Amino acid sequence: MKMSDYSTLMGAVEERILAGGAVLRSEAEELLSIPDAYLMRLLAAADRIRKAFKGDTFDSCSLINARSGLCGENCAFCAQSSRYQGECERYPLVSSDRILAAASAARDAGAARFCTVTSGGALSDAEFDSLIASLARVRSEVGIALDASLGFLDRDRAERLSSVGVTRYNHNLETSREHYPEICTTHSFEQRVETVRTAMDAGLSACCGGIIGMGETELERLDLAFTLQGLGVDCVPINILDPRPGTPLQNAVRLEPLEVLKTVALFRLIIPQATIKIAGGREANLGDFQTMALRGGANGMIIGGYLTTGGRPVEQDKKMVRQAGFVMKE
Repeated sequence: MKMSDYSTLMGAVEERILAGGAVLRSEAEELLSIPDAYLMRLLAAADRIRKAFKGDTFDSCSLINARSGLCGENCAFCAQSSRYQGECERYPLVSSDRILAAASAARDAGAARFCTVTSGGALSDAEFDSLIASLARVRSEVGIALDASLGFLDRDRAERLSSVGVTRYNHNLETSREHYPEICTTHSFEQRVETVRTAMDAGLSACCGGIIGMGETELERLDLAFTLQGLGVDCVPINILDPRPGTPLQNAVRLEPLEVLKTVALFRLIIPQATIKIAGGREANLGDFQTMALRGGANGMIIGGYLTTGGRPVEQDKKMVRQAGFVMKE
């Protein structure tokens, strides 16, 4: 395409989305090849769409890794898999007091939401009962909005989570349907989709995204985005692979910051109504470009560290959010 054609296409797509329409798959594919010289125009369009649909309120989330390692799945990116020699702590479900302390710390740091995450395909019945009691305590004693990410979910468990105040369930698709067998073979892509649908059917908001930089093509990233659009998820975390020693993807080449920014902007065009969060790997892969992601479609972030890796100081992140023109939801 000629430079002028890119400009015309971006203008037409932007105005259609702002009027309540949608970007076509063919248009999104055209925008994949946008020259770097036009990237700022794409980011500006994504920022305008974000502002129109989500305003300037910023959604921040802090999490606890409430059960670490000990996972029998073989997700190629994950240091918590017992099939690899990944570097991570390994411990069973933590105590109610520890979850309560983490939730209080998240609230005091200014996080809008607190997510309890456990490794593995699903908790045992005894573990789930224990966690339900812990979450009920957090809701009554801390008062922060609650998320959970506990692996595969049935309707009964989804409803029990809702009954104790959990309003959002995280279960990432990780990558596209086509690329998924290259990343995991111990469970299917469809199992992940069904878990997301189960959570939504029980009235929970769906937090569902993936990881880019795992060897997928740019077209497969679009596949993931359009799948998320079709599911109607409310929140989309975009993780950028930070290769973990001991995992099959330990030697993966990191994505360039401009490629990450383009992906964030295109996800905003494809899923304009969702909260889009820059999540794991943002510090390592974006560095000083993080603010550009916030002005290029993103309106949320995980703060205070991740499951097996640390983050940067929360006050530094909060300053960046304010400087980007957002108001943090607390």
